[in-house]
Amino acid sequence: QVQVVESGGGLVQPGGSLRLSCAASGSISSINFMNWYRQAPGKGRELVATITPTSNTNYADSVKGRFTISRDNAKNTVYLQMNSLKSEDTAVYYCNLRTTGYNYWGQGIQVTVSS
Repeated sequence: QVQVVESGGGLVQPGGSLRLSCAASGSISSINFMNWYRQAPGKGRELVATITPTSNTNYADSVKGRFTISRDNAKNTVYLQMNSLKSEDTAVYYCNLRTTGYNYWGQGIQVTVSS
């Protein structure tokens, strides 16, 4: 059984930083794409950032230049460094890991940006 666990969320003031982590454990094969999504209250789930198996990255326009996604394949872990946070970044953030034939989701972690 595979477990996917996010950590690092919380409350931060506008302009601050947070680093999210997402680690997979259990019997999981090689992870291909690693993604971070988010869902704000009353809105749909939005793809925030993607990192490919060769560490190419892609970001939503709303976070470009402020967020950085990275991965540690040896630890089956993906990170999201979030800088210059804004109130509109407030959401539940979800980790998504994709292997050949499987799609795993974390339970979600709250990020609140407020003074």
